[in-house]
Amino acid sequence: MAEQDAKAPPASASDTTYKAPKPQKPPNPIWRMMGLPNFRLRLPSRNWMIFLTVTGSWTAAVMYDRREKKRIQRKWTKVVEHIAQEPLDTQQLARKLTIYISAPPADGLLPARDHFHEYVKPILVAAALDWDAIEGRREGDIRAGLAERIRRLRKKKGEPTSDPIEEDMQEILEETRKRSGVKDWEGTAGDIVIGRHAWKEYVRGLHEGWLGPLDLPQPEKIPEVPIESPPITQDAPIPPDQPSPPVSSDDASPAAAQEGTGPEPEPEMPKKEGEDKPKKKKQPPPFNSVVDYNNSLLSRNCPSELPPSAVIPFPHLLGFFNFPIRMYRFLNRRQVADDIGRQTAAAVLAVYRPYDSPGESHSSISSTRVDDEHDASAWEQLLLLQYEEKEWHKSVRERKDDDGKERVWLDEMVLDPRIAERMRKFELDMDGEERAERAAAMKEDPWWKSLWPRKEEKKNHWEELD
Repeated sequence: MAEQDAKAPPASASDTTYKAPKPQKPPNPIWRMMGLPNFRLRLPSRNWMIFLTVTGSWTAAVMYDRREKKRIQRKWTKVVEHIAQEPLDTQQLARKLTIYISAPPADGLLPARDHFHEYVKPILVAAALDWDAIEGRREGDIRAGLAERIRRLRKKKGEPTSDPIEEDMQEILEETRKRSGVKDWEGTAGDIVIGRHAWKEYVRGLHEGWLGPLDLPQPEKIPEVPIESPPITQDAPIPPDQPSPPVSSDDASPAAAQEGTGPEPEPEMPKKEGEDKPKKKKQPPPFNSVVDYNNSLLSRNCPSELPPSAVIPFPHLLGFFNFPIRMYRFLNRRQVADDIGRQTAAAVLAVYRPYDSPGESHSSISSTRVDDEHDASAWEQLLLLQYEEKEWHKSVRERKDDDGKERVWLDEMVLDPRIAERMRKFELDMDGEERAERAAAMKEDPWWKSLWPRKEEKKNHWEELD
């Protein structure tokens, strides 16, 4: 009862008074003058401000990078677009470049194709050049394909071989063109190699094709030593502790054969779907190794200058923990477009030089760009895109179940001086750099001017109608 009687003291009069809210400020009269409803502009909340800031910054960074990338690609397309306007004889084929594309380590072929279509193809299309792509889906395909091309060329030129040349569709097409009077391109062709992994296979294929034999060397057969066993005569008595030999089916009686006690033929199993399909073509083994370079003879048909080549960088990084680096590269594709555009434009313009040999330098461009890979004591081919090997996935860099087989991606690149000194590299000269600077300095019309024709175009249009 005492607890029920104990009550809180009554609140004071000052606590029970009602506090009126502050009067709102009148809306801006400009809205009423403009005939708009009266509403108040307020800043969004803190969470909305964070969301809009992050998404707006990311969108602006992506749009700026893509706009700059397109501007850079337009610059390099303007450098080479005059080649598309040059006349070409009706009985002569256009110049054709060879593109070497290989699946990056620990990934498929699709990223390499997208890389080519995004950065290299627009410049080739602007110059109206043709190309032939050699693709590799696994390690060693580029090496095997290039070496087979070189061996076929050597066989055509009359080098002795025990393996005849197999006639294919390409041979038939070349014969048809020859009878029709169509000539091949007489100038410089050239190769474009995408990625460090494809570049190592390309160099290995050149050495295998020009230094290796035309026929696959057969492995040495180990002579089999026959095992002598004592002859067994039929009249020899069988010891009692040994079991009697089993009776063969040939010695069975005719009665047993008639009763059907002999082995029954196994029924033929129906073939499953897909068994009649031709098997995939296996990758041929290498015809020589890097150890055989010094003891090999260079083919007499090897030209004094091999086709020039351009090595295109292929930044490809995998892994969840590498997400910050991948995000940075996603927002800076304009730098990759500029580097690839310069090298592709050099290949289109057919400007090349010898690769730098140890202690020499053939670069003729006085540029402020510093090459971190430069080493005067090594061939230039060994150092191109060497930094990409550090970004390969760890599953590729581990040697598992090699069984002594050659691993082109993991083995060190070995060069023979006879091949290395014949290789050439595409590189822009001073004229090409000046042409690129003029193309970059050209002012482009804003995007909104393309929505309607200019005054001069309208005037010419009405004059034509009159």
